[in-house]
Amino acid sequence: MVCYLGIGSNLGNRKRNIKLALQKIQALKETKILKTSPIIETSPVGGPASQGKFLNAVTKINTGLKPLVLLRKLKAIEKQLGRKKTVRFGPRIIDLDILLYGNQIIQRKELKLPHPRMFDREFVIRPLLEVI
Repeated sequence: MVCYLGIGSNLGNRKRNIKLALQKIQALKETKILKTSPIIETSPVGGPASQGKFLNAVTKINTGLKPLVLLRKLKAIEKQLGRKKTVRFGPRIIDLDILLYGNQIIQRKELKLPHPRMFDREFVIRPLLEVI
């Protein structure tokens, strides 16, 4: 299944955080990165006003993992890279979101696809257009 993942970081070495996340995504079973957008720097949307700018990218993958399995694997990667839950839309070392999973529509508490806020966010749409 072809999927698109949003990647963001605004803590620590942001570029390195994204690179490590991409390496871990590539290492997932039944998963191959097909294309990754250029990284862009953007101001945060929501959350504390004092947080730093984000680096964002979108990666196109092909995966045999089911949507909820992929979500769990991405959350595990976030945890491995040191992400801790703080305030909603707050600063984070890494943020991994499933934007699209083929043409599937999913409405579950833990996963909504297409990502419900992606069309409102230039930091998602701009890099997404680079890899579609």
